[in-house]
Amino acid sequence: MKIVSSCLIGCKCRYDNKSALSPEVEKLVQSREAVPVCPEQLGGLPTPRFPAEIVGGDGFDVIDGTARVIDSHGNDVTQSFINGAYRTLNVAETIRATTAILKKNSPSCGSNFIYDGSFSGNKKEGVGVTTALLIRNGLVVSDEDTK
Repeated sequence: MKIVSSCLIGCKCRYDNKSALSPEVEKLVQSREAVPVCPEQLGGLPTPRFPAEIVGGDGFDVIDGTARVIDSHGNDVTQSFINGAYRTLNVAETIRATTAILKKNSPSCGSNFIYDGSFSGNKKEGVGVTTALLIRNGLVVSDEDTK
């Protein structure tokens, strides 16, 4: 079993109230090989919401308490991202998932790159908060382009 980002199956749960449909990922859910999750919604954030970026590191640093997740209006949303990561891990453990396909570049789900915290559109190497927690718990995480 796998978990996948809900936005990849057409759910309008991204910060901008849009989806990022990937027909290949959608087929995994339709064939009951995967369960969709949205860590940010699971963490209690609304849709739509202000875009957020990790400041001071990446998802591992957020989990370790040395970086924060800040939205574009300066609000600290770190705890919501951490809560969503743990709730996503709970879903993964419940269905005995071993892999995840998550939305690239996201502060929750990015698995190779994330935005650099400057809200300028620049990216840096690193992973999102949920991805970091899943990796620490033994899941293999990829994005919609490297599944």
